This record gives sequence, C-alpha cells and structure tokens, in this order.
Amino acid sequence: MKPKLTLKYFLYSCFLMLILGGHALAADLKIMISAGFYGAYEQLAPVFERNTGNKLITIRGPSIGDSPEAIPTRLAQGQQADMVILDGESAENLEKLGFVKHDSVVILALSQIGGAVKLGAPKPDISTVDAFRKTLLAAKSIGYSDSGSGTYISNTMFKKLGILDQVKDKSIKVRGPPSGEAVASVVARGEVEIGFQQVSEVIHTPGISYLGPIPPEMQPGFSFAGAITSKSTQPEAAAALIRFLSSPSAREVIINAGLLPTKPSK
Repeated sequence: MKPKLTLKYFLYSCFLMLILGGHALAADLKIMISAGFYGAYEQLAPVFERNTGNKLITIRGPSIGDSPEAIPTRLAQGQQADMVILDGESAENLEKLGFVKHDSVVILALSQIGGAVKLGAPKPDISTVDAFRKTLLAAKSIGYSDSGSGTYISNTMFKKLGILDQVKDKSIKVRGPPSGEAVASVVARGEVEIGFQQVSEVIHTPGISYLGPIPPEMQPGFSFAGAITSKSTQPEAAAALIRFLSSPSAREVIINAGLLPTKPSK
C-alpha cells in the first residue's frame, strides 16, 4: 500500500506561494529519479505542480549500476533532464563529472537499508551484527538490488561480515524500476528467502514482513539528493522543486515514506 499524503493542502499552498513565488515561471520540468526517494516524491510532486503550474515529467532509473536505465548512463548518453534525484554519493560523482551544476547538490533525506521476508514466514533476527551474520549464513537465498544498496551489499557488506565466499552463490541481484521491481516484491512471491534494500523501497510492499533496519554498524550512511543538471533548460524551476522537497513541509511525507529527514523538527 502506498503512503497517503497527510499534510494539509492549505498549509502547503501558503508555504509554496512564499518560497516559490506563485505561478510566474510555469514550465515543463524533466526529472530523473531513483527508486529510494520515489515514494516521497510521488506524494509531493502533485502538490508542487498544483501550486506552481509546473508540469513534472518523471523518468525513473537506478542511481548507479550497469542497467541502461541507470541515471548516470542516461546522462552520459546525452538524455536530457533538468534535475536528478538519486543517491547522495552518486549526485556528488555526477557533479565531479560535470553532469550536474556545481554546488547544486542538496541532501533531501537520509536512508537506511532494511530487510524483509515473505509474509507468514519466520522472522529472523537482524538486530545485531552477530545475529545478522547468522541469519545471512542460514538463509537459502538472499536478494539485493541493482542500485546503490545492492552494490554496497555485494561489494562491501558481505566482506565486512567475513561471509562473502559463503553467500555469493546464493545471492541474487534484482533489477529495479522502471523495467524491474523492488527486491521486496521478489521476496513476497517467495523467489528469494530474504531480501535487503532501502527501507523506503521495502516497507510499503504487500506480502512481506519487514524485519527492521540492518545493524547500525553495517549501515553505509546513504542519503538522497536533488541536483540541477548542467544541461537544464529550466534551472529556476528545478531550484524551486529542490527548495520544496528540502523544506519543513515535506518532512511528514518523507518520514511516512520510510526515510529520515535531514534535520530534526524543533
């Protein structure tokens, strides 16, 4: 079930009129976005459109990886976008490569990796490093994504836990949206016993039991960021969207989507 928008539209409207300046710069705005922030974006985008007159044209793809749909691959091929929303480290790499404007990267939310099993299956313990290691060794199969979290799991986390050789042959990389699906969806069908991905991509998937986040010692410190591309034809509208997504009014939706706001409320 998708999270419902719970913030009051009237308050949104007042705030947006203040920070966005009304409808003077209505434009078509092309956004490339990865899956981790998409649940929050899906709820917030219509509010931004309604209060600015801008139309958001959304293209989905992983933050990194070898998929032709990956955002860095799309940009390298010359596909046009005004703004990207993706893993924070990937956004910084795009800035270094010149694909996004210098100093335009803004962290929108923080993210954790979480685990899931099929609904009704026994729920193994992943709360401590020792319990997590034992759960992974005991699992018949392990699913991970083809984007940032999966790359970390397969290239770094298994090695940190000292279990790479024991789990590599039973680990399965799952291609994500737009042509694929969330790891939790594969878990829900019973095609892998246990799966791991960004919490925001796990918790609202039907047919799974959420196990919680992996231990803090194993978290990579992921974030999601927005940035204006170097070839943006609508940089002012893109900047307005970044301001909105990073504003206090977006906080409740970000939390409900399974992400952590960058700043605590006062």
